[in-house]
Amino acid sequence: MPPRRAITGRSQEPRQRFAEELRSLRAKKGDSLRQLGDAVGWDWSLFGKMENGQTIGSPEVSQALDIYYGTPDLLLTLWELAAGDPTQFKERYRRYMALEAEAVSMWHYAVSVLPGLLQTEGYARDLLSAGGSSGEELTRQVQARIARRELLDDDNAPRFRTILSEAVLRTPLEDAEEWRKQLEHLLAMGERPNVMIQVVQQKVGLHALTNTDTMFLRLPDGRTVAWVESGYSGELVEETAAAERLQLSYDLVRDLAMSPVESRKFIRQMWEEASCEPST
Repeated sequence: MPPRRAITGRSQEPRQRFAEELRSLRAKKGDSLRQLGDAVGWDWSLFGKMENGQTIGSPEVSQALDIYYGTPDLLLTLWELAAGDPTQFKERYRRYMALEAEAVSMWHYAVSVLPGLLQTEGYARDLLSAGGSSGEELTRQVQARIARRELLDDDNAPRFRTILSEAVLRTPLEDAEEWRKQLEHLLAMGERPNVMIQVVQQKVGLHALTNTDTMFLRLPDGRTVAWVESGYSGELVEETAAAERLQLSYDLVRDLAMSPVESRKFIRQMWEEASCEPST
C-alpha cells in the first residue's frame, strides 16, 4: 500500500518530503541551481542532488537554506526527520559502497574496531554477532564483508591507509587463537605496497577524531567524500567544505600516530603478548 498522503498532497516519507520542499522553495524563489549556489555559497550540484533525493546534505546546508528562503528551522527540522528515518542508513550505505568501488585511494581512522577491509572471518563473525546478527543472516553478512576484502587484492587496487586507535588492538576476541590469526593478518596486509597501517597510542590523549570512525574516499574526478560512522548509524559526507574539515582533523591525527614501521612493531608486540597467553 502506498504511503498515505496528507491534504497538502506532499509525501509523508521524510526523505522525499525534504526533497519536495527544497524543490518547491526554489521554484517560488525563481532561482536556477547555479543562482542558488552563488547566493548561498555552496556547490550548486549539491542542491541538485538534494532535490533529487540522492543525498540530504548536512545540517549546515539546511540552516543556510532556511536563512536564504526565510523559513526559520523548517528545512532543518525536515532534515532531522530525514536523517532519523530508519531506511536512510541503508540508502546512504549503498551510495557509499558504489563510491568505494570507484575510489583511487582510501584513508581510514578506526576508533574501536578494525576496518572491514582488514578483518578476518573470525573477527567479522564475532563483531557482527555482538551487533545482534545470528543464523543465516549472520552468515550472509560475514560472507559479504569478507568478499569486500577483494577490493585490496585487485591489480588496480586503491591505496589504503588506516590509522588504528590503540584501543582497537587492546580489545581482543574471546577466542585467543582467532585473535592471533587476526593480528597475523594485520601484519601480512601491512606488507602490501598499497596498504599502510599506523597506530595512534592512547598516551597522546584526546584528539580531533577521538570518537569518530571515518573513511575518506578519493574519487577519480579528484573529489573526496567521507563516511562517518557510529555503531548504530552512518553519514555520507559529500559536501566539499564539510569533507575538507574532516580531512584536516584526520591530518592532525596522522601527525600524532606512530610511523608505519613503529606501528608494525607495536602490532607484533600485541601478537607476541597474545601468543604467550594460555588458551582457554
